[in-house]
Amino acid sequence: MTVRWGLIGASTIAHEWVIDAIRAAGGTVSSVMSSNAERARNYASDNGIASFTTDIDDILSDADIDAVYISTTNDLHHGQTVAAARAGKHILCEKPLALTVEDARAMRDAAARAGVVLATNHHLRNAATHTAIRDAIAAGKIGRPLSARVFHAGYLPTHLQGWRLDKPAAGGGAILDLTVHDVDALRYVLGRNPTEVVAIAQSGGMGSEGLEDSVMGVIRFEDGVIAQFHDGFTTRFVETGLEVHGTEGSLIGRNVMTQRPVGTVVLRNGDGERQLPTDGGNLYEGVIKAFHSAINEGSPSATAEDGIWSLATALAVKKAVASGAAIKVETGL
Repeated sequence: MTVRWGLIGASTIAHEWVIDAIRAAGGTVSSVMSSNAERARNYASDNGIASFTTDIDDILSDADIDAVYISTTNDLHHGQTVAAARAGKHILCEKPLALTVEDARAMRDAAARAGVVLATNHHLRNAATHTAIRDAIAAGKIGRPLSARVFHAGYLPTHLQGWRLDKPAAGGGAILDLTVHDVDALRYVLGRNPTEVVAIAQSGGMGSEGLEDSVMGVIRFEDGVIAQFHDGFTTRFVETGLEVHGTEGSLIGRNVMTQRPVGTVVLRNGDGERQLPTDGGNLYEGVIKAFHSAINEGSPSATAEDGIWSLATALAVKKAVASGAAIKVETGL
């Protein structure tokens, strides 16, 4: 079966990654929606999409569309996802799923009632580097995990410096944009859920309206594992990374918090140091292939529940920043 997609949001991420991934995975892109008619028209032309609209109902009422990819601003995800579920469309939604945990749970419940797939676009689960780290931990290569570190700061390109930096109501800021990825990556490799967080944020001159453009903190996970994270939009020359340290060794991932299939993972333990094999393909193609399979059976790379966990933890980080206290992670799951 060829899965036919509608795009809700004429976004940069769809243009740069997701449209090609859909086509590479055997799907087709039938239509795109943008609230701006000129943008919708130009976007459809630039990306070889036959139809465009400014009305979401045009996509949701189209019987020839099986699934939708939602990549609008974060404040719109909840309403658009619920509407898509009611229309019987399978849904891949950008992270964070919503701006509140209650809305994210409502999205999950709407999809469950409609019998459609709701997936969160946490692409890093499809990185060969992250899977190598996860598999090494599961195989006991570092003993019992004790701690982790994530370096996910970078410099936000000019063409993305819009609502993320000046629209708090749209869900901007580094925490909802980046920390959600850290949380999901850590849950994926550790196989454990977060329980509480502490954090301090910074406004380094890029964000406005009181939005943070950098944050550092610590997340406590089940079994007492602690993870340090650094996320930001203002760091031009940094290297990303993901490390996990255990009683019998360490895993060092470099240049792995990225959209591209790059980076290395080194295992250091009593046997010495060696680089792990990390052969893998396009991360977004992995997302789409798993999503297509989940329409018939199985599960997408990241489920709605995975999205709820990353959102709930990011919101706890925001509360910790505001209060200066440790905040428990509450998902209601």
